[in-house]
Amino acid sequence: MVYQYVAYNENGEVVRGKLPAPNEEAATDLLGYAGYKAISLKPKVPFLNLDKLLVSLLRVKPSEIILFYRQMAILLESGTDIVASLELLQEQTANHILKRVLGEVISDLRRGNQLSIALGKHPQVFSSIYCRLLSVGEQSGDLETVLKQVADYMEKEVATAKETKSALMYPAITSVVTIVVMVLLVTFVLPSFGNLYSTLGIDLPPLAQALINLSGNIQSYWTYLLLAMLTVVGLALIYIKTPGGQYKRDNLILRLPILGRVIHLSELARSCRSMALLLRAGLPLTEAMPQVVQSGNNKVMAKALSYVQQDMIKGEGLSRPMAKNKLFLPLMVQMVRVGEETGNLDVTLLSVALSYEAEAEDKTRSLIALIQPAMTLIIGLIIGLIAVTLTSAMYSLYGQGF
Repeated sequence: MVYQYVAYNENGEVVRGKLPAPNEEAATDLLGYAGYKAISLKPKVPFLNLDKLLVSLLRVKPSEIILFYRQMAILLESGTDIVASLELLQEQTANHILKRVLGEVISDLRRGNQLSIALGKHPQVFSSIYCRLLSVGEQSGDLETVLKQVADYMEKEVATAKETKSALMYPAITSVVTIVVMVLLVTFVLPSFGNLYSTLGIDLPPLAQALINLSGNIQSYWTYLLLAMLTVVGLALIYIKTPGGQYKRDNLILRLPILGRVIHLSELARSCRSMALLLRAGLPLTEAMPQVVQSGNNKVMAKALSYVQQDMIKGEGLSRPMAKNKLFLPLMVQMVRVGEETGNLDVTLLSVALSYEAEAEDKTRSLIALIQPAMTLIIGLIIGLIAVTLTSAMYSLYGQGF
């Protein structure tokens, strides 16, 4: 198996590369012999992976993973061994993808692999940061507690994501309704009035004439317009899939009014909570930071955290590199500095996460309250503009003696 690694050498320089090895432990040993300290190590995934594609299409819900972790913790606490627990959970699960994945995990365990390593082979289902936590739990002999902590963390993360989606649901629905109404008006209403006025041969107000001309052009060239729109959307989707496109998309999202602030706070809260969880489990900061960077959803935040990680490796600590980037808000920088000075970094990071989560929830509620009347006003203005335009055309008709 080929592993991709990120490591730093004796001079503190970050290096990346690929390494063939029979397993993760052997790859770590080989890096150590070469004088490298591993930061991140994961199997290289081929460009076309049918299993990965299948899992992406038939996604395992986060609620199913949370339930799996909780049931696993209960079974282990009752004295059931890991393999028997997994076999029982495999029989009970209704998700075919999860059932197949658990079957492969059981096979790996019977070959002598650890649970964290076996789960880590399926990153589309089990996040790498949680697998790293489970590895710590295996080493400390407290796997049940770690499983519960992971489940609690995932529940909080899922709840935050649902709140953000709920804020976007109403404007998405109203936008679709607005587009449908405009299409109906342009396709059926305006052409009828346009034909009537053209037959009568009257002069229309400029705005009415412009709308009718626009309607006629759309009807004449709708196939070309549709093809152009589909092309633009397709190219945009392809570009967003590239690293540069993802970065620009995420940067644009963070700059959005109100919503950008909500997502920014949510990302900071997720980073703080992840780091606190890893530190509380016993991982050193040099091993916790790469996991936090890799688990990020926003590419802009992930890049900023990677810069912090590089400066941290050089001996600058955590708060000083964060202070260089405006993405890390003053409260977070100050609390991290306090945590470094007192030796309670995990506690201060958790406090920051709770504070940012509360602020994000408050701003999400404000956003929902603001969006509803705003979208209603926009729809009213669009329909009102068309209605006033047609009415003015009717008055123009009467004014010319028809």
